[in-house]
Amino acid sequence: MLYGSIEAGGTKFVCAIGDEEMTIKERVSFPTTTPEETMPLVIDFFKQYQTDLAGIGIGSFGPIDIHHDSATYGYITSTPKLAWQNFDFIGTMKKEFPIPISWTTDVNAAAYGEYVFGSGKGLSSVVYYTIGTGVGGGALQEGRFIEGFSHPEMGHMLVVPHPEDDFAGSCPFHGNCLEGMAAGPAIEKRLGKKGQEVAEDDPYWEIEASYIAQCAYNTTLMFSPDVIIFGGGVMKQRHMLQNVHDAFAKLVNGYVETPELSKYIVTPALEDNAGTLGCLALAREAVLHS
Repeated sequence: MLYGSIEAGGTKFVCAIGDEEMTIKERVSFPTTTPEETMPLVIDFFKQYQTDLAGIGIGSFGPIDIHHDSATYGYITSTPKLAWQNFDFIGTMKKEFPIPISWTTDVNAAAYGEYVFGSGKGLSSVVYYTIGTGVGGGALQEGRFIEGFSHPEMGHMLVVPHPEDDFAGSCPFHGNCLEGMAAGPAIEKRLGKKGQEVAEDDPYWEIEASYIAQCAYNTTLMFSPDVIIFGGGVMKQRHMLQNVHDAFAKLVNGYVETPELSKYIVTPALEDNAGTLGCLALAREAVLHS
């Protein structure tokens, strides 16, 4: 029995096949261009395994429709990617693969991977953020995603501008939201170079840490989770974690007692595999409950 994983990202689709032990057997990626160009490549990849393919897990860029009783369940909805607006993702896959398909956001899939296999393993309440090209967040409580009328958009929480930061924010909707102030494009727009080109001792990183710490502060007071996991390209700057711990401690100011920060605010144990393993695990769950 095999399971399929689709991480549908803004720049690429990462497709993978895993076995019952959740071992990744093959993984490929295709550019995210248009449904007409990208989806045939995705379908052809899984067709090779169709005989043994039991279920597929999809974690997609959004916004997406997650409500099973909705006429547009399984659609990518009001995305800025015009070619993908109102695209029937699940319907397109079901035509070719009439098997259980799990459907959630890309960041929820990564959160689930960390919950099952990584930094959230054995914990009941896990919150995961990715800070990269954009900022997204997913939260799990006892294995269930926290969501209501839609999935959370925690990356757009407002943050207080740092006193030494005169950047207005790059989010066209909210300006100084977390994504607008701390995502990769905001760093590049502010400094004129990509985050990986900024020296480790550059004073900018204190500003970046202040925004991520505000995110952790807000999350702590709203959810009191067992762990907050920060992934994405920006957090691959290894010095960032200590900066965030220091800024977070100042913000909380002793108001609540959290777990030890080295275990409470962490980076993904699965690194770049979180999304793929999360989708495989969600595919397995979909098959078990079908």
